[in-house]
Amino acid sequence: MAKVVWFDIPVSDMDRAIAFYRALTGQDLVRLPVGPDKETALFTPDEGGSGGCLFLAPEDTPSHDGSRVYFDASPNIDEWIARVESAGGRILVPKTPIGDAQGVFAYFEDSEGNRVGLHASA
Repeated sequence: MAKVVWFDIPVSDMDRAIAFYRALTGQDLVRLPVGPDKETALFTPDEGGSGGCLFLAPEDTPSHDGSRVYFDASPNIDEWIARVESAGGRILVPKTPIGDAQGVFAYFEDSEGNRVGLHASA
């Protein structure tokens, strides 16, 4: 299977998005300009994990449609769900079991209007 190596989460307000994802993940994101009207804030990947960023660009619009990013919310997805709401997001689909002991998932809307997933193996 092909391994995912990078993801971009489109944002419309970088300060607000950084504050949201810092509260959700507990990570300090590294903010970098990438052009005259483009900016990124990098997540720090776990060893062997995929990297990704928040991305602000005129051609990218936050959305519920299209590809979806899932954060690994193991070992306790309930703690992540609580942080979504306290950070200013909202839960779209509550913790839901996945068949055949594949864990649980939830969807939330972030501060920018993106639909994002959470997954935990138990």
